[in-house]
Amino acid sequence: MPGTAVLEHPTEVTAEQLTARALERRAIEAVNWGMPAVNFDLMYQALARNNGTFNQIAYWSRLPDWNIQTLTPNPDAIYLTPFIDTKDVGPVVLEIPPADEGSITGTVMDAWQCALEDVGPAGVDKGQGGRYVILPPGYTDTVPNGYIAMPSDTFRGYALLRSIPKSGSDADVAKAVAYGRRIKLYPLSQAIKPPATVFVDVVDVVYDSTIPYDLRFFESLDRVVQAEPWLERDKAMIDQLRSIGIEKGKPFKPDQSTQELLNEAAREAHAWLVARYEASLSPYYEDGHWARPGSRELFEGQATFFAKPDVYPIDVRGVTFSYAYFTPKHLGTGSSYLLTIADKDGRLLDGSSSYRLTVPVNAPVRQYWSATVYDRATHAPIRKARWPSRSSQTPGLQKNADGSVDIYFGPKAPAGKESNWVPTNADGGFEVLFRFYGPDKPLFDKTWRLPDIEKETRS
Repeated sequence: MPGTAVLEHPTEVTAEQLTARALERRAIEAVNWGMPAVNFDLMYQALARNNGTFNQIAYWSRLPDWNIQTLTPNPDAIYLTPFIDTKDVGPVVLEIPPADEGSITGTVMDAWQCALEDVGPAGVDKGQGGRYVILPPGYTDTVPNGYIAMPSDTFRGYALLRSIPKSGSDADVAKAVAYGRRIKLYPLSQAIKPPATVFVDVVDVVYDSTIPYDLRFFESLDRVVQAEPWLERDKAMIDQLRSIGIEKGKPFKPDQSTQELLNEAAREAHAWLVARYEASLSPYYEDGHWARPGSRELFEGQATFFAKPDVYPIDVRGVTFSYAYFTPKHLGTGSSYLLTIADKDGRLLDGSSSYRLTVPVNAPVRQYWSATVYDRATHAPIRKARWPSRSSQTPGLQKNADGSVDIYFGPKAPAGKESNWVPTNADGGFEVLFRFYGPDKPLFDKTWRLPDIEKETRS
């Protein structure tokens, strides 16, 4: 008929093919959207594999080595990670000791790694110590006096706490461990006579929470969906996930063809994340290659539970939590970070080559700085590496005559510089995260600049 539109199909696609394409797209988006919660679940699963459970604290009884296979961890502080579940026990108390014999830098987060609050000298207690109480979703009872209330939208969550050694000596590290073990974790219902806090030492095990880009990702995402209430901001994902077999109250049992589809979708999602990761690193200094991880928009969203009505940066969130974990409530107060994947000439860092980073004198920190190497493929410390980092507190670190420090990266240490060297894997690429603990103004106004990493030629 005249005026009637005619639908043309230059390439015939069956209904079955259309369905498969739609499911694969939905699975890719599920990886992107679910990354922070899966990231959290995988850290908990690492504790569970080592006989720990919720409402206990995973900790490292000395400075971590390569066995801490989490995403870009800090090997120059003592980590303590309380895992919290309020569903059965109700509100849970996290006691932070006063900063007398030590100092805690850290944040309490929900299952989506949104920041409930910072703790310690850079947090609410301002170093005076405090009793923080994590409240389950919908909690309406009155919180007793003397507690710092932290309402949460999820039953589960965790805290990333670092006990900061005064130096890298064995004695000071041991003191940081002892100070960290003064942290307490117990149900509010038992506050009159709290039970002893359970600490699970994981220092000598491979604590692996790296992201698996295959069916295991969706199995982890299903655990989160089963454990947590749906948030209003995420209800558009209910049907998306149901279509790939993840539905609240039902077992996740994909058939063989669906498993193959999910595996392929996870691999494609990984490639997409890697491409966006490389494109997202905007230079912090003009004409330089150091970048701030994440984005201000993301950190503001994570700190406010995405309160802005027209902003929900799940794309940058997916990328960020594919290589890191944790977001602070208040950006740049306890610590700050710069990340690079390239040398001075813009070439990707290659583990088979040798490099040098000169850290200028008067680094803008009140505590310490560190440079840590991670495997580009996993964003975790390089497996079997002798050590993953060097810091201003590393015993025996050599300084130049002007007070600056040269840090070397490569498969072999330069002659006489082993104390200043971080090993790389000659068979892969790497990235470097530079940490500033107790950052000062010259970092933020850029009157102090961290130079780019330079490739060296050695005979």
